[in-house]
Amino acid sequence: MHIQDTHWSSANAIAPVGGAMGAAAGNGRAEGSRTTPLRVDAQRNLEHVLRAAREVFGELGYGAPMEDVARRARVGVGTVYRRFPSKDVLVRRIAEEETSRLTDQARAALGQEDEPWSALSRFLRTSVASGAGRLLPPQVLRVGVQDDGTEDAGSGAEEARVPQQRSQPGAGELRLVSEEPTAAADDDAGAAALLEVVGRLVERARAAGELRPDVSVSDVLLVIATAAPSLPDAAQQAAASARLLDILLEGLRSRPA
Repeated sequence: MHIQDTHWSSANAIAPVGGAMGAAAGNGRAEGSRTTPLRVDAQRNLEHVLRAAREVFGELGYGAPMEDVARRARVGVGTVYRRFPSKDVLVRRIAEEETSRLTDQARAALGQEDEPWSALSRFLRTSVASGAGRLLPPQVLRVGVQDDGTEDAGSGAEEARVPQQRSQPGAGELRLVSEEPTAAADDDAGAAALLEVVGRLVERARAAGELRPDVSVSDVLLVIATAAPSLPDAAQQAAASARLLDILLEGLRSRPA
């Protein structure tokens, strides 16, 4: 299954210069740094930009240009850059919000479902239905396949954040690795919180004998990312997501020997 490329390139992080956009980008302030309330029209524009960004990045990946976000929001691209001085700032805002939403969904599943498999499957169904998997940040979603006897670059950093996972002898192991070793501390903290709570869901289901012993946290996050296809028709998208998730859940569940 194909996973959208969510790599942030340095080119994507550079805002246009010149004219009003250059002045907006040059002030160096992100929307999150505001200390005074926005005017009603400015607040409305911000909401339109954030909604459009979630839609565009969800459909096309984080490589989509800011111009596409502006068109979807029905505002000028200069308005987008006044709120977010670079594409990197907007991408991080969306990724942080979606990571936080998934973390809350995982905690809700843990707190409201006593049966381990029900908790895990509830989290997966809620997360897939929300479409958040298409907007997870690179440091959560990027994976590498590690075979026996090989070293995965960056594995030392991820092992500190991802609960210990078991794998069958001789099988490749999916490991979460950081997209950028110098990722911001806030991004790492958000990703670590998500990985920790999903790890608890996974360990509970495994301990109850309801989850395949070789299934890891990264496998669960891949399910969320791949079971939420972007289709033009909302009804078709919901039906396709539900069908695909049913198949993937059957693959995750353990079977009597």
